[in-house]
Amino acid sequence: MNAKSYESLSNYIDLLLDAICVVDRHGRFDFVSAGAERIFGYTPAEMLGRQMIEFVHPDDRERTLNTANDINAGVLKVDFENRYIRKDGQIVHLLWSARWSDIDQRRVAVARDISCSKQIEARQSAVYAISEAAFASDDLKALYQSIQHIIAGLMPMWRFAIVLKDGDTDELIFGHNAALQTLTDDIANLDVLTLCAEVICRSETILISDNNVSDLPARVKPLIAKQATNWLGVPLKSHSAVIGVLMLQNAGDANAYSNSEVELLEFVSVQVAVAIERKQVLERLQRSALYDQLTQLPNRELFHDRLRLAMMHAGREQHKFALLYLDLDNFKQVNDNFGHHMGDELLQHTAQRTQACLRQTDTVARFGGDEFVILLPDTDSDAVVLQLAEIIRDALSKPFYLSGQQLTVLPSIGVALYPQHGATAKTLIACADNAMYLAKNAGGNQVVLSAGRIETR
Repeated sequence: MNAKSYESLSNYIDLLLDAICVVDRHGRFDFVSAGAERIFGYTPAEMLGRQMIEFVHPDDRERTLNTANDINAGVLKVDFENRYIRKDGQIVHLLWSARWSDIDQRRVAVARDISCSKQIEARQSAVYAISEAAFASDDLKALYQSIQHIIAGLMPMWRFAIVLKDGDTDELIFGHNAALQTLTDDIANLDVLTLCAEVICRSETILISDNNVSDLPARVKPLIAKQATNWLGVPLKSHSAVIGVLMLQNAGDANAYSNSEVELLEFVSVQVAVAIERKQVLERLQRSALYDQLTQLPNRELFHDRLRLAMMHAGREQHKFALLYLDLDNFKQVNDNFGHHMGDELLQHTAQRTQACLRQTDTVARFGGDEFVILLPDTDSDAVVLQLAEIIRDALSKPFYLSGQQLTVLPSIGVALYPQHGATAKTLIACADNAMYLAKNAGGNQVVLSAGRIETR
């Protein structure tokens, strides 16, 4: 095929908004149609004589070279996809049809820009993946990790964060903050939370790059100083408010995020906001159902579930465990003399002091009023159980300073051991409860070990 033939084919291809390229055996462009500038951003003169592989996205180069070798060997390719980097630094997705010409000893290929369809496909895939993650994730932490993985598959980033408003204070906090690469100083030291506050205040996306510093809002410019910044913050908009920011940060010397990437993240952010809100509501409902609202301790239902698991584990592994039943002596007098608000505050501080004495694997629950039950799994030594009970008693015996008042309210603690004092949850709780009343009747402020099994029905 001579130059005139190439030109005729080029004129036809231009009408279809495609590009024709001819590459020699060594991979150098020998001919590029005039319409190719729409796709590559380079004029044909700028591409002629240069290696084809120079223009290919680095992540696609090995695959592209392997395909080129196949074509040179006579294999016809009609559906090969790869990415090129335009002159302006943006990424373009191409669909190639190519064959080898034995007569001309050249590779002849036609390229079609499929970036728009790829973007639509990426949106649909991301929406589906985020919806799946919202239902499959056990908690918010797992959901945030899934969102990071999904978005990292769409856009380049060195750092990813989800910044949210604290429900009580409206302060901004990191729901998720991850470094995907070793962060340089300009990335690590950027005042991300302040930038995110601007995104929320303006309720609009903020893109920061070396190319747009002069166009940034006046309040944003001082935040980046002279740092090489490549930052993108997109508001997470719920039905009624902006709940936070989806934040990406890339290397300072990397290409700035393109308009198509910004639009993609803005589209995805709507699904992310919906997923986060849904999971937050579910976690609040779950917490309300399983935790005491005053002390934030597990309630009876959650405690019984953990006790059931402890009994299964102890029975399988032949381990022991212990239950402590704790009651505050003369608690009613606090309510009568100082009011229920003081009584509530005392219960909250009692919960905090008790938790501070326990191991991470232990559970303290509020059963109601001033009654607390403590599960100590894997406690093979009775002496260790009694020692820990004494530590709790001593901690609670110290004065409480509440609303300007000093109060001393002493605890009574009953102890029951599995399986020594019972093989069922009901029997164990009854034994520990009975031992607690023995401690109370003996004057209070002491620990009493159950005397034996109590038959329950």
